[in-house]
Amino acid sequence: QVELIESGGGSVQAGGSLKLSCTTSGIVFNRCGMAWYRQAPGKGRELVSQITRNGDSTYAESVKGRFSTSQDKPLSTLYLQMNNLKTEDTAVYYCAATKYIIMQGCQAADRLWWGQGTQVTVSP
Repeated sequence: QVELIESGGGSVQAGGSLKLSCTTSGIVFNRCGMAWYRQAPGKGRELVSQITRNGDSTYAESVKGRFSTSQDKPLSTLYLQMNNLKTEDTAVYYCAATKYIIMQGCQAADRLWWGQGTQVTVSP
């Protein structure tokens, strides 16, 4: 059974920092790429960052220079360090892993396993 479990969310004032963690089980950690998404109230799900198996990462323009994604393979854990948080960063943050299917390999970017999400609230 595949599980992705996020933690580290909470409430913080603008300008503050949080570090999210995503632990995985049931899959080979980051075999096909992993990502962080977020969904603010009343809005669609937004891609925040992606990281490849080799550790190359990309970011949404809105978080560049403030957020950083990293991975700890021995611990099968993905991280999202969020600095200089803004009120518009308030959202539920989700960890996602691109699916690997036996005999088919890595799937498309939209074929993902998802975590349950963790709430991040940034106050003025």
